[in-house]
Amino acid sequence: MSTSTSSNNAAAGPSSKSSKGKRSPSPPTILDAELEKLLSREASAFQREVEVERILKAFKLNPYDILDLDETATQDDIKKKYRQLSLFIHPDKTPHPRAPDAFDILKKAESELSEKAKRDELDALLSQARTLLVREMGWSSMNSKAIKEIEASEEVTALGGVKVWRERVRAKTKELLIDEELRRRKALQLALANEGLEARKKDEEVATRKRKADDEKAWEANREQRVDSWRSFANTSKKKKKGKSATLLG
Repeated sequence: MSTSTSSNNAAAGPSSKSSKGKRSPSPPTILDAELEKLLSREASAFQREVEVERILKAFKLNPYDILDLDETATQDDIKKKYRQLSLFIHPDKTPHPRAPDAFDILKKAESELSEKAKRDELDALLSQARTLLVREMGWSSMNSKAIKEIEASEEVTALGGVKVWRERVRAKTKELLIDEELRRRKALQLALANEGLEARKKDEEVATRKRKADDEKAWEANREQRVDSWRSFANTSKKKKKGKSATLLG
């Protein structure tokens, strides 16, 4: 009996110690929950500031860059992305001092892509950038291929993949957009210069008409004086003639 009891105790001993050695996880405390919330808020605030910086550094002439989209995006995609980003970086939720600037840039990008004429113009420029890049790479067989066909091609894979290809297209697009903006600014300066020249011509014409009107007015104002001077001169001339005639007769 005792042997059985002792053996039972021996058998139970290790399992008892084992169960005592294992510690069950402590239930989360209120302090842990508060710390979790704090870390989550800090991470969220950091991500918001990172996104603000990304928008501020994005190429301002390309609204696709600002919204972090490509030209295959639909209008619904654009609206959805704009709504997400505008809520994420809203100045009321973001401590970044330039959050209002990023918010305005984001709004302008969404507005440009929502305007069909502007988006068509931008898409045409992007298409030109791809065509030029394909030509530079010597991929003449892909001139007429669609975007997805080009990106799925062996040439793009050999280049380094879709990401590398899109970066090349983006860089080429940036070159074209800068050239286009420079031409636009030069045309605007020329137009302003022409407007200034026309304005000066009009001012000169107005000044000439005013001088002419003033001269005519002064001429009319001195009419009586000129008539009196003429009469005086005529009378003097007559007297001189009479005096001369009398002298000759005498």
